Amino acid sequence: MKLGIVGLPNVGKSTLFNSLTKAGAESANYPFCTIDPNIGIVMVPDHRLKLLGDMYNSKKVTPAVIEFVDIAGLVKGASKGEGLGNQFLSNIREVDAIVHVVRCFEDSNIIHVDGSIDPLRDIETIELELIFSDLEILERRILKTGKAAKMDKSLGKEVELLANLKELLEDGKLARLYECKDEEEQALFASLNLLTAKPVIYAANVGEEELAEDGRDNKGVRAVREYADKTGSEVFVICAQIEQELSELEEEEKAVFLEDLGLAESGLEKLIRASYHLLGLISYLTAGEDETRAWTIRAGTKAPQAAGKIHSDFERGFIKAEVVNYKDLLEQGSLAAAREKGLVGMEGKDYVVKDGDVILFRFNV
Repeated sequence: MKLGIVGLPNVGKSTLFNSLTKAGAESANYPFCTIDPNIGIVMVPDHRLKLLGDMYNSKKVTPAVIEFVDIAGLVKGASKGEGLGNQFLSNIREVDAIVHVVRCFEDSNIIHVDGSIDPLRDIETIELELIFSDLEILERRILKTGKAAKMDKSLGKEVELLANLKELLEDGKLARLYECKDEEEQALFASLNLLTAKPVIYAANVGEEELAEDGRDNKGVRAVREYADKTGSEVFVICAQIEQELSELEEEEKAVFLEDLGLAESGLEKLIRASYHLLGLISYLTAGEDETRAWTIRAGTKAPQAAGKIHSDFERGFIKAEVVNYKDLLEQGSLAAAREKGLVGMEGKDYVVKDGDVILFRFNV
């Protein structure tokens, strides 16, 4: 999974990236301090892995990972080359989802590029740039496909889709609000890779004093939540400064610090939960003496395709999947004991993998 972190300059975007990845991306109180898109790999916290790893005395425990891309602060006119321009919009095209950091805190020491705090205006500024960039893509595609369609009538459906999307974007709406009529149109839509079609998670950045209450009394946070509801997006509340402090602590210290703040989880954990939910992702597990590992797949994935995440041979030569829920496995203490209790299923190619399944694949190539 690859997430792109975007936002206006000085909203806490690079501070959040630093805390999530501990990558040390430069963060300063002036626009465009992020010149190149910084990339960081983050391990997905998963308590199940440690428990299974301990049970098997695994030599290695490998969590799922998320790749974060910190993309330079966008400003009005970015789609026309203002600020750092189109090169950064192209970086967003490569991600699975966008984490849009929105400033919901007041601080006279940190300048705002537009001179005041207004989360919905900031969201609109970014989204308009993404819309303008998508319109350029559509206009070029319309020109090309329109010419080809004169000779090839099978392109009629694509011409119609492009026209409908152009009209939607010109109306100031996002491509992800477009409802495809069938699978063929869905495939055409996906091939366009539009920025405004990507799912979005809004990170509402608040002051430390508002974090424990999850920003309930913050007007900006309320406005962001209402907007996200209308556009099918996720929202989580963070204090980027607190996340930075948390990232510098050991695990035990971190737990105490969170407790002192009245928090059940860190911003990273909130973000991972939101991104898995938004993208429809789950994790299944493999466990043994050599390695215990988490594998991220889309909800609804069948056993052979889940096996293919490990190696294409597993999918090609799939025979059966030996499946047990991780809780049952831990309670019984071994796979053999779980088998004796009838808790292990031998599943075929139509089995839909569930979150928390521990799977041993049988295959023959």
